[in-house]
Amino acid sequence: MDLEEYRIHGKAMVDYIANYLSNIRRRRVFPDVKPGYMRPLLPDSAPEEGESFDIILEDVEKVIMPGITHWQSPQMHAYFPALNSPASLLGDMLADGMGCLAFTWASSPACTELEIVVMDWLAKMIDLPPVFLHSSNGKGGGVIQTTASESTLIGLLAARTQMFQHYCEKDGQINEADLNTRLVGYTSDQAHSSVEKAGLIGLVKMRYLESDTDLSMRGDTLMAAIRRDREKGLIPFFVCATLGTTGACAFDNLEEIGIICQNEDLWLHVDAAYAGTAFICPEFRHWLKGIEYADSFAFNPSKWLMVHFDCTAMWVKNSERLHRTFNVDPLYLKHENTGTCFRFRHWQISLSKRFRALKLWFVLRNYGIKGLQKHVRHVSYFSDDFTFRILIMRMRKCVNDYNGAFFCFLSK
Repeated sequence: MDLEEYRIHGKAMVDYIANYLSNIRRRRVFPDVKPGYMRPLLPDSAPEEGESFDIILEDVEKVIMPGITHWQSPQMHAYFPALNSPASLLGDMLADGMGCLAFTWASSPACTELEIVVMDWLAKMIDLPPVFLHSSNGKGGGVIQTTASESTLIGLLAARTQMFQHYCEKDGQINEADLNTRLVGYTSDQAHSSVEKAGLIGLVKMRYLESDTDLSMRGDTLMAAIRRDREKGLIPFFVCATLGTTGACAFDNLEEIGIICQNEDLWLHVDAAYAGTAFICPEFRHWLKGIEYADSFAFNPSKWLMVHFDCTAMWVKNSERLHRTFNVDPLYLKHENTGTCFRFRHWQISLSKRFRALKLWFVLRNYGIKGLQKHVRHVSYFSDDFTFRILIMRMRKCVNDYNGAFFCFLSK
């Protein structure tokens, strides 16, 4: 396919996507297929000669669409929202066309520069403390990660490095491997499974603390667990608090937890993957009370904010702690502006970055703050109790988890 053919088929693809989204309500939400359905529909090996794009597009309907769960359907109530928008699609289309790999500032300056700007925009929209902004000229700032799960892992690994450094400064002979076996982190028994996975990857113990009757992790429970572990010779180092848990969209008591983390010198990571978008509306920000104690905070614009997956917004108070954890500086990554620019590769696990900031920028500009607030308030159709609204959605998810019964309901 040359560029002229691309121009023709690209317009056809835009029409196909627009028609798909316009008529998505007519499609069965959950596919009526069995595992392995696709193999009989396709050849055993790739074609020897190239095929026309028209034939390929025809097979999308015959082969792909029968196995698609239609997440953008207004009748899709399982799992969690994963909203999309034309602005987001167009932003990603342009980013894919540019094909930038932002592993250094020099490899594509606009990728880094725009990410700095839009992460400050987003931080101001949800009223994060200035310490989390790049423009505060401090050590804090925001970065776009692939998922909230990755953000939790990054927070845990940075907290572990911080604890290693602390003990090495006290005792230069400390064995980091031995120290790692004594580290222990804490989270709610309602927290996302990614917290457990982060502990497994980091090779640290993770305590799952019993939540209260509102399914919230409380300060007294955390403090009691810390004391018990210190008595055993263990080293508490990390807490993951959740604002909007997976099972019931419960909110941990961030202020109580934050004060303890500050007093006990523990890294506090706040996972607001699901509910974080709601904080663009001032009436929901009371759930953020205590955010000033957090060392890192993350939420997913790829859920409510109409920016499609993958796009997780993460902020840290002190980026130097990430640098100590992920710093790599081989010669081939150096350039004449190395010492004066941001290096997001030190803020993440992977080296390269996609130009995710572009689709976020498109959405923020296309809808504006007021438009996005209107969208959140419209989605949140019970205006008096946010938790109750989302709990209803989560109850639906629980039905879905019961032998697929909910999917059967959706398909009718």
